[in-house]
Amino acid sequence: MRENDMLEKEEIFSKVLRAGRRTYFFDVRATKADDYYITITESKKFTEEDGSFHFKKHKIYLYKEDFGAFKEILDEMTNYVLDQKGEEVISERHQKDFRKLFAEKPEETVTTESFTDINFDDI
Repeated sequence: MRENDMLEKEEIFSKVLRAGRRTYFFDVRATKADDYYITITESKKFTEEDGSFHFKKHKIYLYKEDFGAFKEILDEMTNYVLDQKGEEVISERHQKDFRKLFAEKPEETVTTESFTDINFDDI
């Protein structure tokens, strides 16, 4: 690999955000002309039925000339979501409601006493 190709791939500054099954990588990289740009990579882990797993990655390249507009729109979009829905994660709220629903109805709990005793010789 040529020296210029190495420079293009060099990571200057990096941060990682782990979010459940997703991981976000924020990297400042250098171009061949020694200018900087940002890559944002989403990596998501998928587990197969046999226990093996693989990752799917999506990458965004963000150049300096787009920083202002990108940040402005990202701020507007995130503020809109938080204003409309608040900061609580809805899926977590549903999980709490689901647990509470079943905790309040113990008579609906299935036990081994609910099953009929079957002898396979009878079949």
